[in-house]
Amino acid sequence: MSVPEGYHFGGSVGPIPMSRWDPCARFDGDTFWWATHTPAGPATLSLRRQGRELTATGYGPGQAWVVEQADAVAGLRDDLAGFAELAAAHPVVRELARVHRGRRIPATGIVFPRLMRAIFEQKVTGKEAYRGYAATVRKFGTPAPGPVDGLTLPPLPEVIAAQPYWVFHPFGVEQKRADTLRRAAAAAAAIERCTTAAEATTRMRSITGIGVWTAAEVVRIAYGDADAVSVGDFHIPNTVAWSLAGEARGTDARMLELLEPFRGHRGRVCMLMEASGLMAPKFGPRMPIRSFARF
Repeated sequence: MSVPEGYHFGGSVGPIPMSRWDPCARFDGDTFWWATHTPAGPATLSLRRQGRELTATGYGPGQAWVVEQADAVAGLRDDLAGFAELAAAHPVVRELARVHRGRRIPATGIVFPRLMRAIFEQKVTGKEAYRGYAATVRKFGTPAPGPVDGLTLPPLPEVIAAQPYWVFHPFGVEQKRADTLRRAAAAAAAIERCTTAAEATTRMRSITGIGVWTAAEVVRIAYGDADAVSVGDFHIPNTVAWSLAGEARGTDARMLELLEPFRGHRGRVCMLMEASGLMAPKFGPRMPIRSFARF
């Protein structure tokens, strides 16, 4: 696959793993490895960057599926049409679009692993979220196909749905999130059949414990939805208000008001702010950088 000039490989696939220690994905030099269950079976995708070329290699029963999806995983199906014109209307967004012009939004085509991760991230710090996620993957996942030792397939949803809530307690996951995860796992097959981000959002939000924030975190990466805004985040409203209006604190309503001129790319604007490290001034006790969310 040929990549556009200035394409940022790490910045484009970087949102897929949950930190560099994600059991299901990793970088190894110039190669990105991602393990997942596909409609055709378990698979591992290798994406190797060499200059302007990106080579996709699949392993396992689902290898053909992940190779076919490889350009989307790399963000090469990301549609930037109209974004430059919208970005030009605000100096901060215009600069973000210029500096990070090589970043693309990936679309994995797989929902449940991202949904599982988002549920673990509800109302906790990044460290707590990673602990629950990684421990669950290592407990219920299986070795991924391919040559990478230690790479793990995410748990199958039916395995998670069959667990009692207290199984997750040693991982630092309280009953509320554990029950939400189990309900989401039971509905995973129906969610995976959704063909659009809007349809998947509606389906996910019908599940008790899943709200706007969680659904947006999922569809942005599973479907490549550049407009998905994580309403309910602890930090993003302040970041948007500060970056776009010079206001140190913002509400969800104010954030959406300021992002409205960028409709179609509102989630992209938020992602570019995060990539640039933009943050509102801090007052009071130091807070963890990783997002909190309502649900």
